[in-house]
Amino acid sequence: MNGILLVDKPSGWTSSDVVAKLRGALHEKRIGHSGTLDPMATGLLVVLVGRATRAASFAEAQDKRYLAGLRLGLVTDTQDVTGTVCQHNSVDITEKELREVLERFTGEIEQIPPMYSAIKVKGRKLYQIARRGGEVERAPRPVTIFSLALVGREGEDWLLDVRCSKGTYVRTLCHDIGAALGCGGCMSSLRRLAAGDYSVERAHPLTEILAAADDGRAESLLLPLDGLFAAYPALTADAEAERRIRCGNPAAVPAGDGTYRVYAQNGAFLALCRVEQGALNTIKSFFEV
Repeated sequence: MNGILLVDKPSGWTSSDVVAKLRGALHEKRIGHSGTLDPMATGLLVVLVGRATRAASFAEAQDKRYLAGLRLGLVTDTQDVTGTVCQHNSVDITEKELREVLERFTGEIEQIPPMYSAIKVKGRKLYQIARRGGEVERAPRPVTIFSLALVGREGEDWLLDVRCSKGTYVRTLCHDIGAALGCGGCMSSLRRLAAGDYSVERAHPLTEILAAADDGRAESLLLPLDGLFAAYPALTADAEAERRIRCGNPAAVPAGDGTYRVYAQNGAFLALCRVEQGALNTIKSFFEV
């Protein structure tokens, strides 16, 4: 079983919980995901099955889009509403003032990773240190916020549509926006809407996937792996080029310089490759060996 499974993750599950559940249901050990969602978050989790796990680094690098709830006046140790409250301030912020501050967080910015994260410092995960009451210095990390739009309100929370690069902590973004406004803030909700070209509208609830697995229909829910590389042109290898690709050797091809999705004569997806001056070299292979 090989391919991409789009899961609409339910709240209360970690991304690792979902992967562990699917390993058992699909009877496949080679399962991973392309970007962690916090337990409170819902939405798109791109799950890689079988040989597709070889594409993890490519999938992780994709831009993401979220719908986030911003609660002003509340500061917590986790930077979301699940944490311990550190401050509870009065709020007198207008929509205009919020929109003006949002503009300052669009583009290339730096974030200090939260203590409650899986980043490792000297071999220890930050959240493990934080749970023991500790805190260590963290270096700022550059991220890109491609767009940040105020799209409405839900009770006391402002709703933000966020398109961002890999490595962005949306709860840190909410925390920093609150700090810039002077009242503090945290993330009250989070739903991942998209990752790369994959959208949550195409995702399946976990209950649906598990039911399909019980009925032997789970494989029908998988998307082909080559869709992850749809931005690159396709190239069909001749018999000799295919042989060389399968042996891990360069091959001569009549194609211009660039990155290609390379297919066998029978249409099977072989590899992502780079062509330079007529010589094709494999970036990552995906055929069964």
